[in-house]
Amino acid sequence: MANLRAIRDRIKSVSNTQKITKAMRLVAAAKVRRAQERVLATRPFADKLAAVLYRLQSRLQFEDVDLPLLATREVKTVALLVFSADRGLCGGYNSNILRQAVTRIRELQQEKLDFKIYPVGNKAVNFFRRSAFADKVDKTYANLPQVPTATESGMLADDLLSIFLSGEIDRVEMIYTKFISLIASKPSLQTLLPLDPKGLSPEDEIFKLTSRDGRFEVSREKVQVQKQEIPQDMIFEQDPAQILDSLLPLYLNNQILRALQESSSSELAARMTAMSAASDNAKKLIGTLTIEYNKARQSSITQQIMEIVSGAEAMS
Repeated sequence: MANLRAIRDRIKSVSNTQKITKAMRLVAAAKVRRAQERVLATRPFADKLAAVLYRLQSRLQFEDVDLPLLATREVKTVALLVFSADRGLCGGYNSNILRQAVTRIRELQQEKLDFKIYPVGNKAVNFFRRSAFADKVDKTYANLPQVPTATESGMLADDLLSIFLSGEIDRVEMIYTKFISLIASKPSLQTLLPLDPKGLSPEDEIFKLTSRDGRFEVSREKVQVQKQEIPQDMIFEQDPAQILDSLLPLYLNNQILRALQESSSSELAARMTAMSAASDNAKKLIGTLTIEYNKARQSSITQQIMEIVSGAEAMS
């Protein structure tokens, strides 16, 4: 009976855990939808900004414009902006991005370049503070909203612009997780500063979380900004270089916001996948324990019957 009671308690415990993992999966799905709404809400501004920059690019030669954010100089110090999650229980999301960051740091060391680390998220902050690169951590960012807004990206952009324009660092690189689907994400490395004029692409893509046949899935949609070139005879009230000088920080802010949104969506998708796998494993374990419980119960009943039969024969 003691063994039966232990198995029954184990089944109850696993069932309760399964309820928690199912709930966490649904919460993550709801947050992915909120992240999707944020992406769609910021899309009009991003489209207009990309369109204006593309038109200016078609009118001007950025290489001939003397702007600090476009200026390339000899690289001696690199700033690494690393995006991670604040919490765990999201599969290999955090380990993958941290492994990519360490790989990039090793490459910089081989190139004899100095570097500074700017971790975003508790997992990255704690990892680098305990690592051999703790003295390279310049500033940390943790407990940011899971659904990022322009406020958070603006804070990061202002700090990066400050250290880049002051000459403390010569290049800013960003390591984040690119959102591919609900079951796939990819750590990506992108150079933020100096801005590459050829990288001002008028094409982007957005994701939409949908459901079909009772299951979640993600559809991706290419968004092409309308390519309207500026007439050659157009007269600007301001110097085009001044217009660019005002728009490029906004473009940088938008790039960081996009990376925050991609990373947040990747984390939530990874958590959905992890909790779904945990729920499936719990279901299998409950089935295994139920079979074990039934076998133990049948064995106990058989033993009791044998004892009764043996007792009856002894009395007769």
